[in-house]
Order: sequence, then structure tokens, then C-alpha cells
Amino acid sequence: MMAKEVQILHPRPSSIVAALYTLRDLGADVVILHGPSGCCFKHARLLEEDGVRTLTTALDEAGFVFGGQEQLTRLLQRASELFDPKLVGVVGTCSSMIIGEDLHQAVVDAGLDVPVLEVEVHAGYRDNTKGVIITLEAALDEGIISKEEFDRQKFLLEKATQVERLHGAASSEYLAPERGEIKYRVAERLLDLMAGGKRGINILNAKKETAYIFADINAAVAEVAQVRGAAVSTLANLDAKKGLAKVRRDAENILSGLEDRGVLIDRIIGGLDEYPIAGAQVAEFIAEEGGFDYAVISGVPHAVPIESLAGMEIFSITNGPRQVRPLRELGHQHVVVEIDLHPKTMGVKSIVESEFGATLRGLNEVR
Repeated sequence: MMAKEVQILHPRPSSIVAALYTLRDLGADVVILHGPSGCCFKHARLLEEDGVRTLTTALDEAGFVFGGQEQLTRLLQRASELFDPKLVGVVGTCSSMIIGEDLHQAVVDAGLDVPVLEVEVHAGYRDNTKGVIITLEAALDEGIISKEEFDRQKFLLEKATQVERLHGAASSEYLAPERGEIKYRVAERLLDLMAGGKRGINILNAKKETAYIFADINAAVAEVAQVRGAAVSTLANLDAKKGLAKVRRDAENILSGLEDRGVLIDRIIGGLDEYPIAGAQVAEFIAEEGGFDYAVISGVPHAVPIESLAGMEIFSITNGPRQVRPLRELGHQHVVVEIDLHPKTMGVKSIVESEFGATLRGLNEVR
């Protein structure tokens, strides 16, 4: 008897975590996880760095048997007393969903006088974007976002899932983590191209807060090109009028930081949540301008159509060790990884130095 095909063997992002980050982007002050104390521990602690009080009902063996609805109600009331939140999120976990906890009744019993978003979610979905959609549905029901914004977000999530399945970390049964090329060698090659009078396109296509580091790479490329008199056009998905509240603020902060560094952006290609579709704007710009010899793409390089980069030497900077092989297979000649990027961009409000940006600037000073 033939065994069933296994589609993905390596762990994938959790829908619960996706819900937590979406609540942050919506402006929640307090988020309560209704489950064991260890559930999503790392991400819960990281969210605290972004100013979100992340609490847990800490369900134990007794809670698994007798339920924890009253415990959730009491914690909602206590959180309201301690933190005086303006928007609260309650997020289900695998445990609470399996035992059938009534999140809504717990919220009603708590009697808070501020909006509470009830997110009935677990980690058993194939795509973590399901956690985002469930959270956005709760926000829509509470009038936190409009139907137009909900539809826009849902469209972007579908496109993001498609990008990952085609050329991302969900594109193969198993992808071993890799660190990519040594950064100074890639930086040396990039400097050689600039010194040789080659023309480049410098693209920021980053996902939300990761842009705080990826933008430094684009700034470094633009700064070094200016010093060397090299021709470089810079594109960025930094439309500050698009996205949820935090996403818009992040775009404003990064735009301001680039402006302070004297970086000229030739075209805005979308918002920080539009990375899965911004590649179309890149392709349009290349078709209009033409004549580029190389491309530097920071953030989500695999969302830029490879056919639009034909004939160019491609430098891709990602934060995903499992993204290295798919990018190489796609035809990107140089791939480097910014390690541990997420912890470095939590709670920040200005551009953070990147390893590759620092390497490029350092080598430029030596040469």
C-alpha cells in the first residue's frame, strides 16, 4: 500500500502568532491568550517590546478538564484595572478550542467598556494567514476596520500565500536552512559593478516592520552609489497611506529616516503590506526605464517577477534561511540572509543598521 504524500515536513508559522501580530497592527493595547502559559511564549514576549501587554490565562491540567471560562473573565477584568486599555484582544489556542471554551460569554461576563476582539483560532490551519483573516473579521464586526479595508487585506493575504507556495518557504517538501553567501564577497561584487559604471536598480520590497532593517540596505546602496558617482534607481514599498494603523506609522518612520540620509526614492511601489503585489510596479518601472545591469532586492525578493529581471545580476537579501535555495533556483545569483531580524525590529521607530549595509559601507571606505 502506497504511503500518502507528505507535502511539508518543516514547521511553518502559526495562525495563533499571526493573530497576535494582527491585533498589534490594529492597535490593541492588551492581548490575552486563552491557553497554557507556554503557548506562543517567544512571540508573546516579543510583542511586549512593541508595547502590547500580552497575558495568558495559563490553563493547566485542571483547566483542560473543567474549563477556564471564569478564569478568562477574571483576567479580562484585572487587565482592564491594571492597564486601562483602549482595545483588547482575546485569542484562542489549540487547548481552548479543543475543550470548546466560550470566549464570547467570558467577554460578556467581564463587562468591559472598551471594544474586545474575540479571535477563535488554533494552530491547525495549513496557512498561517488564516489567523490574520479571523482577526480581521473580528475587527470588521467591531467597526475597527471598514469592509473595503477588510477586502483589501484578504486579497493581499491570498497573494502572499500564493507567493510563498510558488517560490517561498512553502514551495518544497523540505527546505534546509542556509546562511547564503558570505556578505563581504557579495558586497565586493556589488562595488565592482558600481566601479565599472554599471547601472543598478535598488528595491525595497519588505514585509511590515522588517523594513526597519531592510531599508538600511537600500540606504547603503544609494549612499555608496552617490559617493562613487554610480547610477542607481531606488524603489520602495513605503506608501504611508496604505495598511493598518501600525503599518502606516512604520512606513512614515522609514520614509523620514531615508529622507534624513539623503536617499531619493524614484518610485513608491505600494504599502508595507503590499509586498506580494508590489513586484508588478517594479516590472512596470523596469519596462519604462530599461537598461539596468543589476538589481539589489531587500525583503521579499521572490515576489518580484523573475522575467522582469532578465539579463540582470541579482543580489537578494532575505531574512529567511529557508528562502535561500528557492531564490537560487529562481535564478538569483547572490543571496544573503539577515539573521534574527524580527527581534531587532520589535519596538523600534527608526531604521536599524543591517549586517549587509554595514559590510557594504565598510568595504567602500577601504577601497
